[in-house]
Amino acid sequence: MCVEVAKNWRSKRRKDRYYRKAKKEEYRSRAAYKLKQLDHKYDIIGPGDDIVDLGASPGGWSQVAAELTAPSGKVVAVDIDRFVPVEGVQFIRGDIRSEAVAAKIVALLPNGADVVLSDMSPNISGNYPYDHARSIDLCEHALEFASKILRLGGNLVVKMFYGDMSGGYVSTLRTRFDEVYLTHPPASRSTSSEVYVIALGFRRWEASPRNASSGRS
Repeated sequence: MCVEVAKNWRSKRRKDRYYRKAKKEEYRSRAAYKLKQLDHKYDIIGPGDDIVDLGASPGGWSQVAAELTAPSGKVVAVDIDRFVPVEGVQFIRGDIRSEAVAAKIVALLPNGADVVLSDMSPNISGNYPYDHARSIDLCEHALEFASKILRLGGNLVVKMFYGDMSGGYVSTLRTRFDEVYLTHPPASRSTSSEVYVIALGFRRWEASPRNASSGRS
């Protein structure tokens, strides 16, 4: 990023109302308000839910998840980058595509999870078809992991760069969840191609103790 572009980017960020709001309310990123808005609209997280936050750094979503599931739920945050500790959140550093990392998460939540969140995003190359394909790949890994750990009735939220591969991914979700929605929360920038896919009511039965019951009534 050249000096002039960097200056313009920082100037726009300082003027962004969600950026300023996050600073004032001590959230680590403006993305915290995306999850707040999604949860307000779709009732994704309930008190006492056990939650996995994929692509968690810098921690804005983990902060919100910990608030929403308090006082008795658990939040496990996962990222390949460093993560400054968040109260009430357990962190695993690693790549969710690794079986060893997935096994560590399952060990922390042996009875499964109620919610899997994924705000994962590929490094932007500027080639949108390529970035879209890489985004879908991350979405598919999030779904693969969610299918292993979600309790019956659980929920999944994933960020997606929308494009021609989105329809196939959404169709797959509809075979495993009762309700699937695509949305662009107000906190997302109007110029952004990101959408959030909300999948509610995991229904794929597996003969596993962690799928035997849901934390939701």
